[in-house]
Amino acid sequence: MPFFVPILVFLVIVLFSSVRIIQEYERGVIYTLGRYTSNRGPGVQIILPGVQRVLIVDMRIRTQDVPSQDIISRDNVSVKVNAVLYFRVVDPGLAVNKVEDFIMATSQLAQTTLRSVLGKHELDEMLSKRDQLNKDVQAILDQQTEGWGIKVTNVEIKNVDIDPTMVRAIAKQAEAERDRRAKIINAEGELQAAVQLDQAAEILAKRPETMQLRYLGTMSEFTNSKGNTIILPIPLDIMGGISNIAKAVGGKK
Repeated sequence: MPFFVPILVFLVIVLFSSVRIIQEYERGVIYTLGRYTSNRGPGVQIILPGVQRVLIVDMRIRTQDVPSQDIISRDNVSVKVNAVLYFRVVDPGLAVNKVEDFIMATSQLAQTTLRSVLGKHELDEMLSKRDQLNKDVQAILDQQTEGWGIKVTNVEIKNVDIDPTMVRAIAKQAEAERDRRAKIINAEGELQAAVQLDQAAEILAKRPETMQLRYLGTMSEFTNSKGNTIILPIPLDIMGGISNIAKAVGGKK
């Protein structure tokens, strides 16, 4: 066997061991003699055996469930809230070198941020302003994970669970609130009606002919109604004359 055959075999083994194929959605973090040197993109990459080491980082969006968190709202209601977190690595070098386990770190940070943000709001806001709360949590997480090379793309609050005893109390409170609003609306209606009647009385007092038209309209309603009652309209000026005659007769007595 020629002496160069073992050398050729060794070179072939070294060549094959130095070739790494990185997928399109991956990036390679390269360490040369233990020092971080660069990031490698997708395709065929040559890694020097014994000198360089590569860590593969997935760059796709990750979905992480945020476990149910016990939260006390600003109006002292105990609730359990869970969510789902969407994030991805934008700088693999920072994600690997700045934090030991960026997935676990991001998940834990999401839990504490969720409790902190939602604890500043009342229960009604948690239920009615969920989109805004999602944006608030996402913005805080994105700011805090920026130094880790992580981009938080979205946070979605899934469930806001209330204790059954609190559900009954809230239902009673809502019923009382509806009754209060109904009474206020009824009182406002009565006030508006009184104001309108007062204004109508002032107008009728200033213009007797308007009162005459109203009088005729009222008798028209009686005439069109079903029944055997016959109503004979008497003009208001005749009624006024009768009233004056009655006063004169009374004065002579």
